[in-house]
Amino acid sequence: MSEGTKEITFTKMHSCGNDYIYVNGFEHDIPQPSALAIYLSDRNFGVGGDGLILIMPSEIADAKMRIFNLDGSEGKMCGNGIRCVAKYLYDNRIAEKTQITVETLSGVKTIDLIIENGQLSKIKVDMGAAVLEASEIPVNLPGGHVVDRQVQCGGEPYNITCVSMGNPHAVIFCEDAEAVNLAQIGPKIEKDPLFPEQVNVEFVEVISENHLKMSVWERGSGATLGCGTGACAAAVAATLNGFCKKNTDIRVRLPGGEVIVNYTDETVFLTGDAVKVFEGAVKI
Repeated sequence: MSEGTKEITFTKMHSCGNDYIYVNGFEHDIPQPSALAIYLSDRNFGVGGDGLILIMPSEIADAKMRIFNLDGSEGKMCGNGIRCVAKYLYDNRIAEKTQITVETLSGVKTIDLIIENGQLSKIKVDMGAAVLEASEIPVNLPGGHVVDRQVQCGGEPYNITCVSMGNPHAVIFCEDAEAVNLAQIGPKIEKDPLFPEQVNVEFVEVISENHLKMSVWERGSGATLGCGTGACAAAVAATLNGFCKKNTDIRVRLPGGEVIVNYTDETVFLTGDAVKVFEGAVKI
């Protein structure tokens, strides 16, 4: 990208430490978002973040979000990012209401804004139904659901439970989520031929029937402090394996914070905060 030809404004936001650079697509036309994501996400030579999210006009919702990972690849869904999008729309009076719809590549999502004492407190997202069929996740394994299935993955044996929450996840239960060497193990599993579209990897420690601790390696971004869809996948996988129960609030603790997941027969609800860090401008 050539520098200095155009100035755009952006907002840096995070949820659970999952930080993205948000650009208002109602005001700016970004012709090369993949290149911009790489350019801005670099933590030494750019703004720094897990990627770029464009907030754009939509014909079927209050707004549309496009997600670009720090390697430039486009993601279909981001549970933490969509809460920040809802906050941005509300704070900037683009959608002045407490129930907002956002179009994503995995469908239109409904978000409820929880107001306490006149301030935006928490944001609850209807993430949609968890996809469990192997061919739809996708994962190259026979049969329908992949629950506690022993496989060779990344050169090592693992028991995996696979879920799609708009993007594919492989959940691995372990004794200590913080002790996992994500930098070594994560990329091997992410790019294993078992996963034709690559995969997000969650290592999950069960604390109790309503409390999980998780570390995550995200496809296209690497180790992150938080992953909303990953937290949902962890709660779904824990329920499928009998560690947790449906229709209950499950606290999922991530390196950068925590969220609440509630897995029902119809959908998965994700509740957490969204934080504005700062605003800025950059010439590209």
